[in-house]
Amino acid sequence: MIGFGALFIAILTSVSLYLMMSSDLQRIIMGFVVLSNAANLVILVSSGISADAMPPLLHGLPVEELADPLPHAFVLTAIVIGLGNAAFLIVLASRIARETGSETVEGGPGS
Repeated sequence: MIGFGALFIAILTSVSLYLMMSSDLQRIIMGFVVLSNAANLVILVSSGISADAMPPLLHGLPVEELADPLPHAFVLTAIVIGLGNAAFLIVLASRIARETGSETVEGGPGS
């Protein structure tokens, strides 16, 4: 399961880097969103949660069988921060497009 997660994280990271290297503002924003999701998966995969772990709300179970809720709290916080960053980037791109009349970035690799 960890190998599949690492492969999926590598694919998401490479897709996000490809999108961020574009000169189109919409692709750059999508690259940041995909990179945020890849970072969330890094946190979840590296936490090492086993498939048979039980929620920590059940009483009478040994500590070894309980799931750690901390990685889930980190990911939930990262999702909220990523959503705020995406909203800021969308507003920033809209402002750039309105001011310059173009949705491309000058001086990038694609220009």
